[in-house]
Amino acid sequence: MLLLAAGLVGFGAAPSHAAPPSCAALSTTTASAFFEAEMPKRLRSSGTPGAVVSVVSGTTVAYAHGFGHADVAAGTQMDPERTLVRIASITKLFTATAVLQQVEAGRLDLDADVNTLLTTFQFPRTYPQPIRVRDLINHTAGFEDRIIGTGARTADDVVPLGEYLAKNVPARIRPPGVVSAYSNYGAALAGYLVTKAAGEPWDTYVQQHLLTPLGMTHSTASEPLPAALAADLANSYDEDGTRVPFTFDLLAPDGSVSATASDMAKFMIAHLNHGEGILKPQTSTVMQTRSFSADPRVGGYAHGFMDRVLHGHRVLMHGGDWEGFESVLLLVPDCRLGLFVSLNSLEGAGMLSEVVDGFLDRFAPGSEPAASGSQQPVVPQAGFYAPTRRNVTGIEKLLTLLELERLTVTDSGTLRFKNKTWTPEGDGAYRAGDDHLVAVDDGRYVVTDGSAFERASRADTLPFNLAVLAGFAIVALSALVVPVAAVAHRIRGHAAGARSWRLSRAMATLAVLLGLGFLAGLTTALLGSTSAFLAGPPAGLRALLAVPIVVFALGLAAAGTTVAGWRQAGVAARVHQAVLLAGIVAMAWFCWHWNLIGWQFS
Repeated sequence: MLLLAAGLVGFGAAPSHAAPPSCAALSTTTASAFFEAEMPKRLRSSGTPGAVVSVVSGTTVAYAHGFGHADVAAGTQMDPERTLVRIASITKLFTATAVLQQVEAGRLDLDADVNTLLTTFQFPRTYPQPIRVRDLINHTAGFEDRIIGTGARTADDVVPLGEYLAKNVPARIRPPGVVSAYSNYGAALAGYLVTKAAGEPWDTYVQQHLLTPLGMTHSTASEPLPAALAADLANSYDEDGTRVPFTFDLLAPDGSVSATASDMAKFMIAHLNHGEGILKPQTSTVMQTRSFSADPRVGGYAHGFMDRVLHGHRVLMHGGDWEGFESVLLLVPDCRLGLFVSLNSLEGAGMLSEVVDGFLDRFAPGSEPAASGSQQPVVPQAGFYAPTRRNVTGIEKLLTLLELERLTVTDSGTLRFKNKTWTPEGDGAYRAGDDHLVAVDDGRYVVTDGSAFERASRADTLPFNLAVLAGFAIVALSALVVPVAAVAHRIRGHAAGARSWRLSRAMATLAVLLGLGFLAGLTTALLGSTSAFLAGPPAGLRALLAVPIVVFALGLAAAGTTVAGWRQAGVAARVHQAVLLAGIVAMAWFCWHWNLIGWQFS
């Protein structure tokens, strides 16, 4: 209990603009009328095969229903009592609850240095500040992110959690506790610390200390699912309607739970009622207290819960998506209201947000109070911003180019960012609907209710890199004149220079054309599905990454033979050869900057 009391120190209160507006009466009748009017038409319009919904009010399940199909081919209907869905990252709420259970038991301390709790691996002392247990569930550890190799297609490819974490330690790319950067690794590490403290495997712990006490009899944290439940797992589907195969989550505490909608209602009821059955009331209070925000004017975290203000209500929530499943869980504490919705198709992502927004409009109506004007305004700097959740040390760094957001400041003082117009609130914050934005750390970061962004250097911006690649592409295409000129020289019976010069021209030409082909292949890979990378880098990508090595080897050889044959060449040929070599240098910079030389998979 001493550790629990210590955990209260330094926790921020709920945001000042979260004063509760009205709550509409919710009953089985009103909930049924809303969802049975909304869900069928939205499933049809989005092409989503099926959905399950559960709604709780206080201590009771007000509504639970299934819509559409769990298995399209077999015609199996979605059933809130029987159909399991993979709730993906909503699992992190179970993980955070488990962490608070161990804090309550005195086995974990939220302020403990994680390195002091680990025996088989350690995190480098990149920054003076240690990574604390609370940083793992607040997503503030400062880890880089990765996708490649975080899943497995078969049970034989699954390695023990501790072994995986030890072999895949992420780089620390910012001090802990500055801004949030969503981290699956961090959440999995928090679950691993629970297993070490309790002396139980992850899935066993969840079963014994969360699912069984709550009566969640048709749910599991095990992968593969136990035989008694496996037949009831809904199929999930890609955008084109293709069934998505089961993928094992190698970071199990970040997303391994499969559950029914009715069981998820029991989890929501527990958290709406002081942790009944799983946490002591004082521990539940700690868990639902805001534990991090980069600024009090924007959303943050409450010990695993995403802490937001929607329609004027404080909302504790979490979403989850994994291999075709899209889910959301949200609690509105001042209305004692909970909602869980899960869809079994990637087509439903947009629909999910519309359903949630409509639900809050109907049952938790309200609007934002006026800003208090208590903060010093800081105008964000115009430019490009990269998500704080990104990779730095591996090939996945290249994804940053596709995720950059441009921020512009208009003469009237409004901002354009993330395809939204943000208007000044008068307290240094900006607003677009229910979303807020502030600049922190002297403008280095732009933080919204949902995510944070860091100002990008010029070398990381899309325009700069497109200019480099466009220049290289023009150079590469100009290389096509080399073989044409060689044929023309032969027809005319003229010498094309010394043998060393001809060789240098051929190697430079081959290098830039191979480089152009590499960029085309890389573009194709980037535009494909990330699912192909979950189980590790595909063989095609490994082969593709051999091309830059060949390009630069040819470029170095071409540079050497160019020197040897320089005097025998004409002025035009010399200039063009220098241009080709400069193009290879530009290509080398691009590949070096984005970790494309060799096989850098973090």
